[in-house]
Amino acid sequence: MGLATARELLRRRPGTRLAVLEKEPEAARHQTGHNSGVIHTGVYYRPESLKAQLCVEGRAKLLRFCHERRIPYRLDGKLIIALDERERVALDELRERGLANGVEGLEIVPREAIREREPHAAGLAALWVPGAGTVDYRAVAAAIANEVVEHGGTILMDHGVRAILREGGGLRVETEGGTLVANRLIACAGLQCDRVAALSTRVLGLRIIPFRGDYHLLRPEARALVRSMIYPVPDPRYPFLGVHLTRRLDGEVWAGPNAVLALAREGYGRLDFALRDAASAAMWPGLWRIVARHWRTGLGELWRDWVKGAYARELARYVPELCARDLLPGPSGIRAQAVARDGSFVEDFAMAVTENAVHVLNAPSPAATSAFAIARELVDRADRALGAAPSRESRV
Repeated sequence: MGLATARELLRRRPGTRLAVLEKEPEAARHQTGHNSGVIHTGVYYRPESLKAQLCVEGRAKLLRFCHERRIPYRLDGKLIIALDERERVALDELRERGLANGVEGLEIVPREAIREREPHAAGLAALWVPGAGTVDYRAVAAAIANEVVEHGGTILMDHGVRAILREGGGLRVETEGGTLVANRLIACAGLQCDRVAALSTRVLGLRIIPFRGDYHLLRPEARALVRSMIYPVPDPRYPFLGVHLTRRLDGEVWAGPNAVLALAREGYGRLDFALRDAASAAMWPGLWRIVARHWRTGLGELWRDWVKGAYARELARYVPELCARDLLPGPSGIRAQAVARDGSFVEDFAMAVTENAVHVLNAPSPAATSAFAIARELVDRADRALGAAPSRESRV
């Protein structure tokens, strides 16, 4: 998202002096590089929300960018499967929501048509989403980075931000790699976004609570059980989509992710622990309100996280031939989920404008799909609130 924003700025105002600050030694180290590569369509999100608008717009821009840069992608489609009549009704609601968002080709299909598209899947009915697909977001990030450099931008690795101070009419940014002075700052800090924002403004209403999601890989002999993507009907109480199956570009099939409260924002193992991150979550009243309301669901997620047989049984509800021996250990990711003080999940993308700065405060999935559209929105907001900078001598 940060790279896409840099690209958007340079395309609008050639000659802008621009630096991208990255705290890691390489790009896409965290959320971008740890997801399953799904290209979302916008079917899930509340109409008129930023997620709905920017996902549909961003998907179109992403596909165009991939085509221009010859980055491989696949649009194999997705089945969202209902297992009972209650979920069957929810499919109608999802379809109406998707149509309102401008998602094309949505179709409710009966049990027989599920088998036509996914011969090994089971269900009462399904919503067919033909525009869903997969791409390698690391490759996308690398291509955007190359374009930023081609257009005169600078990318500074190992430059984690430590302080943001007002200096004259601009900002002085202290980083691990040195000090930079800028007229404007746009912060897309992912798992650390609330902390980076707090360096220049008070962040009162939300905090990032990390949720770890583990994936399993289907063993090669079981990959033929899944042709495209198989998803459950999502629980509207949560921003997570549930355990699903995704065939990736390389032919691997990933199962997952689940959603388990993590004790480290950048810790991808089950036992990873960071005192600062755990303490930050524990001191946020919203977390305890989530625990009080949803502890049963949380325990179920933990059980499936640790017990492979329980995980396999969940998958077998949709692909009955799957069993525990078909699952191999896979990667994991961390979702940067903003949680409000009252214990509600912040559902939509959230952005804040301060003096000389724009901060992204909540951008989990589908942020990768939406990155080019989020970039457009961020630059629009910066221009409206902060004033468009001069075209050649501005520093961002």
